[in-house]
Amino acid sequence: MELAYRDITYCKNVGAKRADILRQELGVKTALDLLQQYPYKYIDRSRFYRIDEVEDEDTYVQIKGQIMDWKTVGIGKAQRLTARFTDGVSVVELVWFKGVQYVKLQAGMTYLLFGKPSKFNHQFNFVHPDLTPWSKVTPEMTQGLEPYYNTTEKMKKTGLNSKAMRQIIAGLLPDLRAGVPDTMGMDVLQRYHLMGLTEALISVHFPTNTPSMQRARERLKFEELFYIQLQLLRQMKRREQNAGLVMPIVGSRFHMLYRSLPFALTGAQQRVIREIHGDLKSGHQMNRLLQGDVGSGKTLVALLCCLLAVDNGYQTCIMAPTEILANQHYETLKAFLEPLANHVNIALLTGSTTKKQREPIHEGLLDGSIDILIGTHALLEDTVQWRNLGLVVVDEQHRFGVAQRAKLWNKSHSDVYPHILVMTATPIPRTLAMTVYGDLRVSVIDELPPGRKPVQTLHYSLERRASTYQFIRKQINEGRQIYVVYPLIQESEKSDLQNLENGFNEFCEAFPEYRISMVHGKMKAKDKDEQMMRFQRGETQILVATTVIEVGVNVPNASVMIIENAERFGLSQLHQLRGRVGRGADQSYCLLLTKTELSKNTRERMDIMVATNDGFRIADADLKLRGPGDLDGTAQSGVPFELHIANLSTDGLLIERARQAAQEIIDRDPLLEDEYNRIYKRRLDILRTESQLWTGIS
Repeated sequence: MELAYRDITYCKNVGAKRADILRQELGVKTALDLLQQYPYKYIDRSRFYRIDEVEDEDTYVQIKGQIMDWKTVGIGKAQRLTARFTDGVSVVELVWFKGVQYVKLQAGMTYLLFGKPSKFNHQFNFVHPDLTPWSKVTPEMTQGLEPYYNTTEKMKKTGLNSKAMRQIIAGLLPDLRAGVPDTMGMDVLQRYHLMGLTEALISVHFPTNTPSMQRARERLKFEELFYIQLQLLRQMKRREQNAGLVMPIVGSRFHMLYRSLPFALTGAQQRVIREIHGDLKSGHQMNRLLQGDVGSGKTLVALLCCLLAVDNGYQTCIMAPTEILANQHYETLKAFLEPLANHVNIALLTGSTTKKQREPIHEGLLDGSIDILIGTHALLEDTVQWRNLGLVVVDEQHRFGVAQRAKLWNKSHSDVYPHILVMTATPIPRTLAMTVYGDLRVSVIDELPPGRKPVQTLHYSLERRASTYQFIRKQINEGRQIYVVYPLIQESEKSDLQNLENGFNEFCEAFPEYRISMVHGKMKAKDKDEQMMRFQRGETQILVATTVIEVGVNVPNASVMIIENAERFGLSQLHQLRGRVGRGADQSYCLLLTKTELSKNTRERMDIMVATNDGFRIADADLKLRGPGDLDGTAQSGVPFELHIANLSTDGLLIERARQAAQEIIDRDPLLEDEYNRIYKRRLDILRTESQLWTGIS
């Protein structure tokens, strides 16, 4: 039976009980699923260390030696076993805190010690090492690379640890050696010098040396990325065949606004508008991502594009993730449109809009008298229908679910879908964007308006709080407002919420003469919005908050952003928070407060924030500094198929090669109808059926 169809229950060393746990914990149902549980690391078992060679706490080592003596201290759960182990030259301590009663040692016997060293009182020791009598050491234990597999706590409690996973996968080795059907065509394998699937699966699970293991991982990563790119490019090709509303005119409203602006558009803004207008007049539906750093002028670009649609006789909408951001867009656009007050009708629809206020909006959408509607999720309600919707703009689109965005497609009475422009203020490195947004055309505003003062960023230790308070007082006395942000990784983390509340109380005590607001995600939306609006209106001088203020709040008078425990934030998040200030004419500041002792990685993050305000440089640095997997939680939200081995944050070069390979195939055969491309079409069909992440709409 093919591995793809063999139930995990009937694999060697599994059985019904283990099969249930593997299904529940890892989603493993078949033998092929099991083979896709790739090792997350390898340890070289071919090298033997001397005790005096041990110098790294992060490296597993094996040492041949003997137990000199041992002693047991304490009773019950507090019992501890320590032993002295020698390689004949040096001595190291071994320690067991758990299962002491099961550890059987014999003085003078030769053992193979295997474990990860740790330091205590400036001396290396081994906690809970593996000790194998030398007489029981097999050649496999001291040769090649030993794979380690991810397991959950529940798996470990039932004996399904990494070693058990290794044994189960070893039971499939005879099937692998018999050969498995390849999932890639020979054309791609040869052109990109890739291993065949059978060899790759054997080498990734049972590597004999590092080069073969690395080539195997490269092949398997390439395949995952290749099929993602193939699907995204195929989807893009199909969309580009969709009929689109034709908007060739650059009309009077566009020109009136353009001429009324008190400043010139940047070159990047002008370029992006040309790109978008090219889509609007092409006759094909636009699906474009507009990327721009905080303050780069995305909102104005979106408005000018809305006017292109209005000049061609179509209605438009802008959907924002929160009421405060929708209100902000409405006020900003209304101010821009003041010279066109008699020529463009703009309206706002949110959850707070009353039934009485909604009626004329609904009527205006159906009779075509409302040109631009700004709103929140309220735009998705069934009662909201347009006469002639031509352009949909989705701001901070990652905050909306696929089903929600899809509803906007069917809001027009036209048979042709409206054009879609999605915007994000989160800079995304190119290799990541070509996967997460790989089925969209991308426009980038990579230039800030002239004359805007960069935010000055300073890094202080928490011990300098007194001088920080002096700085805050000086800024407030000059008429400015202050953000203070505390980390809150999850809204359920009580200690973080307590830190926020303690911080709020401390600021109230330190600044009794000022009014202070507090905002966090546990608050009712109405209360949260009211506190933020008070700050926006200048009624409070200090806003103590969690990252709920990361996106959307525009308070030009706020000139200082203080980030408490800044070491707990990623670079991109720090940059987004910093973007809340620097929106007025005054010099603005961002103070990063951290503990004194920092890791090398954290210090690098702080140094990068101090050195640059360029969001794209920061995003690239973020990718380089983060460990494997750190980005996948968010990045994979836009990826059609699950990743088992590839990593979007670290496999940038492979992403580019995989996209190139996929592009070559789609350019030749968009429908994958040629005989030699049917292997790819079949594989895509299987992946789409299996995938829980597949979406047809960005």
